[in-house]
Amino acid sequence: MTGASDEALVMRVAGGDAVAMQGLYARHSTRVFRFLVRLVRDATQAEDLMSDVFFDVWQQAARFEGRSSVSTWMLSIARFKALSHLRKRPHHALEPETAEAIADEADTPEILLQKVGKAEVIRRCLADLSLEHREVIDLVYYHERSVDEVAEIVGVPTGTVKTRLFHARKRLSDKLTELGIDRGWP
Repeated sequence: MTGASDEALVMRVAGGDAVAMQGLYARHSTRVFRFLVRLVRDATQAEDLMSDVFFDVWQQAARFEGRSSVSTWMLSIARFKALSHLRKRPHHALEPETAEAIADEADTPEILLQKVGKAEVIRRCLADLSLEHREVIDLVYYHERSVDEVAEIVGVPTGTVKTRLFHARKRLSDKLTELGIDRGWP
């Protein structure tokens, strides 16, 4: 199963191959679960929804047309399931005592100022990068494009994009370290 492409596995699942379904699950369950947890903010509910997602994959494999990658297809099914769940979930008003007991996890004004300061420093460090490095950082991190999409947009080979990303991250890291900025937020 490790050598088969996702598309080949989906075709085998369409034919009722349970082993191929196990292969897809092994490859994609962690990503789908994390995605669902971020959307519904409840690990137990995300597990239930993940079961629904993979059940739909099993049932709809024959309808997969290959217009996107298998992982994109699965994440779109997961997104639909999560949004449907969130729409159905009843919204209960909190009792005043319960509302007061909920900890305020918002940043304090001091931490907010530190983050704003760090963001400004990071923007300045990004401005110091070469155009090629700024371009790939912007497309990958701010526009959430894949390396392949960046390669297509910029008109260079995928390997070149990976190399530029590596060097851009290294330069950013070195520059931030010079300025005394660690990677985590306080």
